[in-house]
Amino acid sequence: MSYQYSVFFRKHTVEKGRQLGIRGWCMNTHRGTVLGKVEGEPVKVKEMKRWLKETGSPHSRIEKAEFRNEKFIDSYSFSDFKVHH
Repeated sequence: MSYQYSVFFRKHTVEKGRQLGIRGWCMNTHRGTVLGKVEGEPVKVKEMKRWLKETGSPHSRIEKAEFRNEKFIDSYSFSDFKVHH
């Protein structure tokens, strides 16, 4: 017998992003991973990255977190943090 449960990683990611006041999005990929973009104050983005790398949602198992194409921006591209489908 096998059990399957959802860890609601995207839901918790959006909640954490909104709690920190950052903007962007996240989505599931066809490979079973989560992809996204994050914008915000550097200290808040750093905290989000730490959460994504070390904590995540309850019952999630984080094997690896990669952050690429980081850059400073003059204005936001997103108005909120949400899930893309």
